[in-house]
Amino acid sequence: MNVLSCRQISVKYESKFALENCSFELDAGSFLGVFGKNGAGKSTLLKSIAGIIKPNSGTLNLGIKKNEIGYMAQQTPVQKDFPASVYEIVISGTLCKRRYFYFYGKNDKKTADKNLEMLGIEQLKRKSFQELSGGQKQRVLLARMLCAEAKLLLLDEPASGLDIDASKQLHNILKDVNSQGVTIIMVSHDIQNTVNFCTQVLHLGSKYFFGNRGDYNAGIA
Repeated sequence: MNVLSCRQISVKYESKFALENCSFELDAGSFLGVFGKNGAGKSTLLKSIAGIIKPNSGTLNLGIKKNEIGYMAQQTPVQKDFPASVYEIVISGTLCKRRYFYFYGKNDKKTADKNLEMLGIEQLKRKSFQELSGGQKQRVLLARMLCAEAKLLLLDEPASGLDIDASKQLHNILKDVNSQGVTIIMVSHDIQNTVNFCTQVLHLGSKYFFGNRGDYNAGIA
């Protein structure tokens, strides 16, 4: 099943292109690594897919509903200091699946517990989000998106600021999530480590490339 189709997507900020003529398609279960220099349009692309900004030209078609997209932006001070417990943040993702009911049922609690366990943070459920390390915070936000039953995860530099071990752990978790059929689009500056987890690669900028991981390793990389 086709999850996403971008054809000649361009985004301008004032008179300058932030993203120009970007085209690619993704099937369900893909893991796309998005690489390129600063200013190449990586974050702009994710915001376009998430519906935060509207492209100036081109077409962007989704094979899923918008509420089935999980978007993790680069962390801000507000996100880092969010005053809530890990469990409160994770289970709040279940609210994204409905419009009017704001009480958590047994199934919501089971879903939250399942995702806490899958991401290896069940022992942190009563901890304040503020007390966590950078890698732990990223896992909490991922668990929240999984509680929302996201079919497409948009991740903007999720390993930024993490040490080597935490970064490896995060990549392995994302690989496991992807193996369950969740499509992932991940922006990263760490090409060497991230490319090993991808099925496909999109390289933005003057050396534009879209294709499978093997061809990218043999060419641009």
